[in-house]
Amino acid sequence: MDQKILINKAEASGIIAFDLLHYKPSVEIVELDIKDHLFMGMIVKEKEFKESLAAVDFSVYNEKAVGIICSTDAIIPPWALMILMEKLSPYVMYADLNNAETILLDLWKRRLMYADLRSYKNEKVVVRASSDHDPSLYLLAAGLLKPLVKSLMYGEIGLPKVIFKT
Repeated sequence: MDQKILINKAEASGIIAFDLLHYKPSVEIVELDIKDHLFMGMIVKEKEFKESLAAVDFSVYNEKAVGIICSTDAIIPPWALMILMEKLSPYVMYADLNNAETILLDLWKRRLMYADLRSYKNEKVVVRASSDHDPSLYLLAAGLLKPLVKSLMYGEIGLPKVIFKT
């Protein structure tokens, strides 16, 4: 009886997958709208601003990333942001003057930049494709992996698009 041996060519290729999802931050990201602490939702009056912040329980932001936004066209002076950060800093793990989506992307990029990628040295690597990822993540991944890897690809192990080979 003739037995056929099936060979998994993708597995035999020696290509290693680099999945950007492994670097996605898991921290909860919330937005804090400064508008709620402004006089008439538009004006920063120091006394009223400080009183409004004093009434807030900032512990609800414990271990979260906070995107500070202003949903009105108010001009927020830097000192007001500094006062707000002074209140947030004992609780938050990260805060920035951006929306939640931008905060997520910033933290994701930070995790990538500080990741130990030495295990990919001299390997054939494919960065897994996903239409859900911001294109700037692929740009950053290519820049970080290029000096390390033997070949860099995009897509899936079974059908990658070659970016470069040495």
